[in-house]
Amino acid sequence: MNEEFERAKKVIGGAKQFIHGDTAVSYGALLAGCRFFGGYPITPASEIAEQMSRLLPRVGGTYIQMEDELASIAAVIGSSWTGAKAMTATSGPGFSLMQENLGFAAMSETPLVLVNVQRSGPSTGQPTLGAQGDMMQARYGSHGDYHPIVLSPNTIQETLEMTIRSFNLAEEYRCPVFLMICADLGHMREMVEIPQQVDLFQRKKPKVPRDEYIPFGEGTYGKKKVPEMAIFGTGYHTYVTGLTHDEHGFPATDDQEDHDRLIRRQIEKITDDREALTDIERRNLDDADVAIVSYGIASRSALEAMRKAREQGKKVGYFRLKTIWPFPSHAIEKLSGKVNKIVVAEMNLGQMYHKVNEYACCEVSLASKIGGEIHTPNEILAEV
Repeated sequence: MNEEFERAKKVIGGAKQFIHGDTAVSYGALLAGCRFFGGYPITPASEIAEQMSRLLPRVGGTYIQMEDELASIAAVIGSSWTGAKAMTATSGPGFSLMQENLGFAAMSETPLVLVNVQRSGPSTGQPTLGAQGDMMQARYGSHGDYHPIVLSPNTIQETLEMTIRSFNLAEEYRCPVFLMICADLGHMREMVEIPQQVDLFQRKKPKVPRDEYIPFGEGTYGKKKVPEMAIFGTGYHTYVTGLTHDEHGFPATDDQEDHDRLIRRQIEKITDDREALTDIERRNLDDADVAIVSYGIASRSALEAMRKAREQGKKVGYFRLKTIWPFPSHAIEKLSGKVNKIVVAEMNLGQMYHKVNEYACCEVSLASKIGGEIHTPNEILAEV
């Protein structure tokens, strides 16, 4: 993998570059070891596909443009089972089309990364304008009980770094990981430093003889609820299905206990590590009476609103969600016990507001904005 990383660095080029967010995603994917991209063009995520089509062949990877988003995510799932670190990128309408196969990826415990460059909706909405309207869909978009990991950066540097982290988490937890940005972050440009070294998590392969391998049993390398993954073609017998299955992968659709054991393990492998996965940026919260909770592009305005409030003598703090799911419920509970009010700033009509309100024991209000424009700091400040 060191050779692959060095090769990716050479293909990317300069150690400092002035790039936009979609390019940062592509760079982060290459550095993380992504060697398969299956996608379909959609504004405002198309530049990710364009960059990957140009760069992946230069590092020995494969790019394929599928006929639609349904086929794209299916190709990503298949390539992951042949051993590739795999990803796709889309926006709202494409994300909706992928939901059934994302449920299959969750049920089959397939590691993959999906980048959603959000735009206004529903339906085709405002294709060239940003939004944060897919945050609940990222958690609950497919049917049944499952739990992806969802991250949200607010700078181009973080976009690159969180893309790398997304691949690490997908491999570590054997699950889909979603990186949620928006058109504004995808298309804006900032100076970025290309990492000269990164820690990459390598997929855990079975240590047992082939005839002793249990493909969906408990793992043996520390995270016991995450089974090792034998890739297709290596001699291990692996039956992969979207049906409820037993530890050997065979359908067990009529057994309540099999289903309960399977789904609880798949969810608990994420929720058991909620605290370790939680990533929050905190500022000026020690003496705060009011806290602004935000994430993604909206959090940049939230930070400036906090600064303006401080200049006016108001005790306002800043609490940014970098990990969205699993939701940092304990951190919100603790925060709400220290402040009198929480203001949730987001570019939708209150998707994460409801989760904050569910766990907070203080007043919670919403500073929402839709229509493709980012909040101004004064608009958030008015709610404070």
